[in-house]
Amino acid sequence: MSDRLDRHAALIATMVLISSAEGSMSDAEIAAMTRIVGSLPAFDEFDRSRIAAIGKECVDLLQREDGLDVALERIARALPPPLRETAYALACDVIAADRGVSQSELRLLSMLRERFELDPLVAAAIERAARARHRAV
Repeated sequence: MSDRLDRHAALIATMVLISSAEGSMSDAEIAAMTRIVGSLPAFDEFDRSRIAAIGKECVDLLQREDGLDVALERIARALPPPLRETAYALACDVIAADRGVSQSELRLLSMLRERFELDPLVAAAIERAARARHRAV
């Protein structure tokens, strides 16, 4: 992952981080990321051919001993506060795609909340909305 991320790369890196929290990305998580990039206004001007390269850079960075901290710092630095909320919402949607949350995903969400300096009530509302959107009937 390059030292300076643009906003699109930071949003995608957030989804890759949360999807990788358990050690691998599920098909449901990959499908959710694809759907998100293809449908949300935040990605209207994004060159979708960059997705694979951004994901690979992120995964490569995570192989380093300090990779997670470096990735979180680069992502936070690239995003203004409103897009930090968006990134957190995307992370919650990717997690919800699996219809279950692991301890490693919960720890990473906590790290994102802290690094993004999210208001706890805002974070709780985002999490609740993701659960509601992905609930099966």
